[in-house]
Amino acid sequence: MDSIIFDLDGTLWDSRDVVVKAWNDVLKKYKEINKTLTKEDFKGVMGLQIKEIGMRFFPHLKEDMQQKILKECCEIESQYLTEQGGRLYEKLEETLEILSKKYKLLIVSNCQSAYMESFYNFHKLQRYFVDFENPGRTGLSKGENIKLVIARNNLTNPVYVGDTEGDQKAAKFAGVPFVFASYGFGEVSDFDYEINSFSGLLELF
Repeated sequence: MDSIIFDLDGTLWDSRDVVVKAWNDVLKKYKEINKTLTKEDFKGVMGLQIKEIGMRFFPHLKEDMQQKILKECCEIESQYLTEQGGRLYEKLEETLEILSKKYKLLIVSNCQSAYMESFYNFHKLQRYFVDFENPGRTGLSKGENIKLVIARNNLTNPVYVGDTEGDQKAAKFAGVPFVFASYGFGEVSDFDYEINSFSGLLELF
């Protein structure tokens, strides 16, 4: 193994406290929306692309209105996260520091571009990663983005670490082993390896 590619939400951090506040601050300005989102709502959509999240949260709205609201939510979300950050999982930085000395570390998430930058900008962890990708920049699926970073960085034997069924399917599409982060948001029935905490990667590899 020469590299580890990570999902972001539910694998490296939990940003829901800040994200829920950001989205609700936007939604209360729209009379078309009579709902308040919760952390549990976001647990069910973490890992989905933004268009899918819009269809889940606002199925009664036309697509152009969905996109308008989603764009504003993402902008405010990134601003809040840049200022406040999210909750990193226990022993995350210590584990990344150790792993980065032996493996190339990368991130492939279904987030928008500015979201990834918020993670880097607040927590100052970019020094541990050699590359990242997301559909906000490429318009590709997670599996396609995994393939993209593998080719771009000349990886020969990577694994993908994630916490949802979508992550497992993306890893399978890309032809790489899947490590299930069971402490995250999802439930996965088929995986190659399992970790119960982020630092569990040190025992695994």
